[in-house]
Amino acid sequence: MQEVQQHAVTIGPHEHPGVADVQLRSERNTRRVIVLTAVTMVAEIAAGSVFNSMALLADGWHMGSHASALGITAFAYRYARRHADNARFTFGTWKVGALGGFASAVILAVVAALLVWESLHRFAAPLPIEFNEAIAVAVLGLLVNLVSAAILHDSDHDHGGESHRQHDHNLRAAYLHVLTDALTSVLAISALLVGKFLGWVWMDPLTGIIGAVVITLWSVGLVRDTSRVLLDGDVDPEMGERLRRAIESDADNRVVDLHLWRLGPQGLSAIIAVATHEPKAPEYYKRLVADVGLTHVTIEVNRCPGEECAVMFAPTAAAPP
Repeated sequence: MQEVQQHAVTIGPHEHPGVADVQLRSERNTRRVIVLTAVTMVAEIAAGSVFNSMALLADGWHMGSHASALGITAFAYRYARRHADNARFTFGTWKVGALGGFASAVILAVVAALLVWESLHRFAAPLPIEFNEAIAVAVLGLLVNLVSAAILHDSDHDHGGESHRQHDHNLRAAYLHVLTDALTSVLAISALLVGKFLGWVWMDPLTGIIGAVVITLWSVGLVRDTSRVLLDGDVDPEMGERLRRAIESDADNRVVDLHLWRLGPQGLSAIIAVATHEPKAPEYYKRLVADVGLTHVTIEVNRCPGEECAVMFAPTAAAPP
């Protein structure tokens, strides 16, 4: 096969205008949530230790781990912003957000395991609980979580476009942390109320196990989604088929190699190798895929003469559906 045209590259903006400003607002809001979470964490851990409430103590440590995870989130935003123009990052720093989300998901899983361990211990060795004081602190924790969720929800709403919101895994991780905190606060309040009025003290450690199950499910989902981004596996397969059909529907073109990956929340890049009897300029093939929505395209065009073409274009060599 003789190569007659090599590379043609079109590079578009990797981020939409205003994205940096939105990310800066998200970073500031995340810092506010960190302060609220850290203060409430100290209050709940201290109260849980004094009032012997496993539900409250678990909620406090849970918030502590989330304060650390939210710190990772803030760091990811700051790192991406400071290195946005660094030439060492060929395609930008947008994946730092996904990396922060992945790290946060791992922390969630560790928190779930610790909750189960401590809850089982309290089943075996229950302690007397001062319900009124513990309930008051748990309600305070829930209010803080609701305020934090509202702050992060506003940041998520500010992100331009549904596609961008779906791919800001860093912000999603922070939001999930706050939601899980709110859930454990609700569970803690419920367990303490039941323990106080019905005498079911075992509800206190049971709360930790229930919360751990829910946290694990959310953690697994976040690990799955962020892993796809980090491993360049989050592009819809239909996008590749659209590219293939756009090129192969013209003349006798055949796409012999295709690589598609994401450059940012709304940017896609493609490397496409085309074989044909009568090759044209790379710009011609770029026009064929202009409507697919790529921001960075590399086209390689190869002449395919004689018997080689007959083999390449045989039905058995056709691309899979």
